[in-house]
Amino acid sequence: MAYGRALLILGRTSNLPTVWSNCLAGWLLAGGGPVTRFCWLCLGATFLYLGGMFLNDAYDIEFDRQYRRERPIPSGAITLEEVWKWVFGWFGCGAVILIMLGQTTALLTVILVGCIVLYDAIHKAITCSPVLMALCRFLLYVVAASAAGNGVTGLAIWSALALGAYIIGLSYLARKENARGPLGHWPCYLLAMPILLASLVNSGEFRKPGLLLSLILGLWILRCLRHTFGAGDRNVGRTVSGLLAGIVLVDLLAVAGATPLISLVFVLLFVAALLFQRFVPAT
Repeated sequence: MAYGRALLILGRTSNLPTVWSNCLAGWLLAGGGPVTRFCWLCLGATFLYLGGMFLNDAYDIEFDRQYRRERPIPSGAITLEEVWKWVFGWFGCGAVILIMLGQTTALLTVILVGCIVLYDAIHKAITCSPVLMALCRFLLYVVAASAAGNGVTGLAIWSALALGAYIIGLSYLARKENARGPLGHWPCYLLAMPILLASLVNSGEFRKPGLLLSLILGLWILRCLRHTFGAGDRNVGRTVSGLLAGIVLVDLLAVAGATPLISLVFVLLFVAALLFQRFVPAT
């Protein structure tokens, strides 16, 4: 495995479009602002995400040596010491960038980094780790909102909570990727929380686009779940990869009624997430 590809795999870089869509949704729900400021937000969030993914492999080294020997560290593509250097570099650069965006953003960034580190450190040891993962995405939304013109708004918080529920459902399915026997259906209900929120908050001119985007997201979720709960061989990994890309659709639903240009950006991010997964595994 080439060194460059090892870095891409360690960072689960195919999921980066979902990080950018989280930033864009949180930013728009809080009033937006200068494009340059948004670009700095995305860059800082990207670095924190990469730091979290590299740290995940650093903490999971013993597990990967037993069950996932193809991962970059146990395969010898990169040393554990090098990974730790990247971890500190990613976190350091990301934190500095986001802290410069304001006091509230700085405080939320520190909390976000703490949650990322906590998740990576204990996610293999506790059953409620999907809640921690959801908290990380929730905080990313709020960080993005805090850097925008209106600051953290109520709609941004509610949208972040709906995304968090979606992440919990997705993450619990991901934990069962290699499990045998029947799978519970309850995580599937959490995946529908963004649709429920949209049905409650969208009214007037936002009602019609909200319903259309809810339908699109619902159909995508069903398409993904078919690989796990449909007839034939179960493929939880394919379900999870599809649902990860679907995070962009959740974000698009959160800003239902956005301009055609903004909507196009979300569509391109969704397509990018699917295309990137062909080259770099999402999990």
